[in-house]
Amino acid sequence: MSVQPVPHLSFDDWLAAERAATDARSEFVDGEIFAMTGGTEEHNLISVNVSAELRAQFKRRPCYVYAGDMKVRVDTDNVGAYPDIMAVCGERTFHDQRRDIITNPTLIIEILSDSTEAYDRGDKFAHYRQLPSLKTYVLISQHRVAAELYVRQDDGRWLLSTYDSLADTVPLESVDASLALAEVYDKLELPDTGE
Repeated sequence: MSVQPVPHLSFDDWLAAERAATDARSEFVDGEIFAMTGGTEEHNLISVNVSAELRAQFKRRPCYVYAGDMKVRVDTDNVGAYPDIMAVCGERTFHDQRRDIITNPTLIIEILSDSTEAYDRGDKFAHYRQLPSLKTYVLISQHRVAAELYVRQDDGRWLLSTYDSLADTVPLESVDASLALAEVYDKLELPDTGE
């Protein structure tokens, strides 16, 4: 029995296939392709709520919020990914003229799901940390009120703060904004926490 080698795709090959795809999305990690699954109602509600909150705070400012379909490129790690939400304040840098891949996000937010939580906390965050522009990374649970805020410090370390009450507000200083968890979780049916 012979073992067939797994084909090693280039980023450009993945990108061409991804742009041509009509029914599925995937992420690219150094030659490997990973299929993405569809989201839950909770995931979608959180995404819309967070995007709406950021958009309202970005009015009349040179800040942009992108949700779901915009890709990010991490050149140093040869990665192409779809963050749930990302924001850029100031000049945006795109991978090419198609303008569907950002290379300089200031803020990335991932909404945790059962199938991606370990990756979002581990390897994906490690890839994102290679982006010099990235100042803030937020993980939001879709099963309970919980947000984790990672802020890049001047010495390159990442400082973690956690928020777990609907009364909490997550400060997003890198984009001069904030997220009230009561707004993030608006219309979600979460387990009763007494709040």
